[in-house]
Amino acid sequence: MTTTISRTLARAGWEALGTSVVLLVDDPDALARARGIVERELRAIDRACSRFRPDSDLQRANAGAGRFVDVDPLLIEAVEVALRAAVLTDGDVDPTVGNALMLAGYDRDWSLLEQPADEFEPKYVPRPAITARVMAGWQAVELDRERSAIRVPTGVRLDLGATAKAWVADRAAAAVQDGTGAGTLIGLGGDIATAGAAPKEGWRIYVTDDHRHAPGEQGQTISIRCGGIATSSTIARRWRHEGRTQHHIIDPATGAPLAPRWRTVSVAAETCLDANIASTAALIRADAAPAWLGHMGLPARLVGDDGTVRLIGEWPAERDS
Repeated sequence: MTTTISRTLARAGWEALGTSVVLLVDDPDALARARGIVERELRAIDRACSRFRPDSDLQRANAGAGRFVDVDPLLIEAVEVALRAAVLTDGDVDPTVGNALMLAGYDRDWSLLEQPADEFEPKYVPRPAITARVMAGWQAVELDRERSAIRVPTGVRLDLGATAKAWVADRAAAAVQDGTGAGTLIGLGGDIATAGAAPKEGWRIYVTDDHRHAPGEQGQTISIRCGGIATSSTIARRWRHEGRTQHHIIDPATGAPLAPRWRTVSVAAETCLDANIASTAALIRADAAPAWLGHMGLPARLVGDDGTVRLIGEWPAERDS
């Protein structure tokens, strides 16, 4: 994933949504107000979209699968975002993989899962293929925006992890800029959204397999002036389940964690959301990912399972340290 570095901007950092939050603004006087705005956005998305809160709107919708359930309009928007991702990627980024994640052991907050002995070891041991399962059905999810209600197909469980974090990063950055006038960068678990004016040198961003890595450890520092960057990885979020190492990138074609061709894909786009959709889809598309990203005109950095790096489009070349 990605993280940011800066020595001149006002900065705040904390934990939320089971991950790290980084807030940078170009006006130190606006930092406290900016943090309050971000925290409100994160609380709202957690209440609406969490798969781990029993009182969330998403959990109520999943529990009521097969019938329409009245929910907060924010969840309707979040599901619309997820369904757009499914359309754009021909189902490679699919919000109906909740049951597959549960079968892989991702049934509670990641911080509560059993961690691998070496959590940064890239080797992944796939579990046996599922022989009987309810097939994903994102086309069958029904939304009634006027009534603010959703019907999840019977036997299906929604998970918005592939889109909601990047979406709320975009929302929070825009809300801070609107509310304070400050140039703003938000990092959620390392995925980056910006709004307003950039610093003179641009927003400096460290791109690596895992946002917990310090600069200089198997990564690259780049600079952007606007838009967003997202990284999808099979390295950063892994756990042990039934004696095997699992990760959170589900291949909708198999209903199991992906056997990766790329361990990390970073993409730059107009928004963090679109960058995250593309980076996740690229992991799923494996050998076809470079050509697809090039056709989409999206700068990208792909790291193979063996550590080799491939750059796409206008992504800056790596420099020797």
